[in-house]
Parts: sequence; C-alpha cells; structure tokens
Amino acid sequence: MATEITRVDVWAAEIEDRAGALAQKLDAVAKSGANLEFVIARRCPDKPGSGVVFLAPLAGEAQTRAAEQAGLARTASMHSIRLEGADQAGFGAKMTRLIADAGINMRGLSAAAVGQRCVVYFAFDTNADAEKATGILKRAFAGG
Repeated sequence: MATEITRVDVWAAEIEDRAGALAQKLDAVAKSGANLEFVIARRCPDKPGSGVVFLAPLAGEAQTRAAEQAGLARTASMHSIRLEGADQAGFGAKMTRLIADAGINMRGLSAAAVGQRCVVYFAFDTNADAEKATGILKRAFAGG
C-alpha cells in the first residue's frame, strides 16, 4: 500500500478532570456511527480540574451534529495532515526533517505504528503551513 497523505479536521473539547468525562464525549460520537482512529486526551496543567480531548475523523451530518451536541468543535486554529504509510526505521526523523528544512514550525505531532503500518497526524498553526507541508510530504513519500 502506498503512502496516503490527506488533510483532516480535528475536533476538540474541554472536559472535566473526573472519571467518566472522556467516556461521555466518546459515547456521544460513537452513537452517531463515528469510527475514530485518533483520540488524544490530557489534563490541562494550567487549569486545574479540566482537560482537553482531540479526535478525528468525523464524517457526515449525523456525526458532526452529535459532536457539536456533546460540546466538541472543529478546531479552527489547528490545521492537520494525516499520513498513513509503511513503517520503517527513521521515518519520523525523515518527515520532520523535511518539514523543518522548509522552515515550517509544527504545532504538534502524534504517531503510532501497528505491525508494518504507521499513522501520523501533523498539526500546524496556519493553513498555509499545512498546505506547504502536504506538498512536501506528497513529493517525498507519495510520488506527488
């Protein structure tokens, strides 16, 4: 399977730092049929008693409506790319080096490898940076 690079909307919400708060958000989107592949949740050290959750993907009106009703919103300030490809030693270093050499500052990166495949989510502060990074990654890894 070739390397696939796409733009993706990430959804986010503030959550209470208590048992069940994350489950409540995930239950709401699961009931709409969402099949999430990306979830990050953590406490907010600068705001005791609260945390944040980021998730993707959501597709269609039912899923987006369920997310909105659960207090999630499409992030307007985080511009994200999803890369799926063959896992290999040094792949993360290669990708981040290409982006750095282009003068692009990443907001964040989340990655996981399972078996021979990896999925990487890149986050950028601007749409222009995400578009530039998408082009760089496609030329380097997807033959585009």
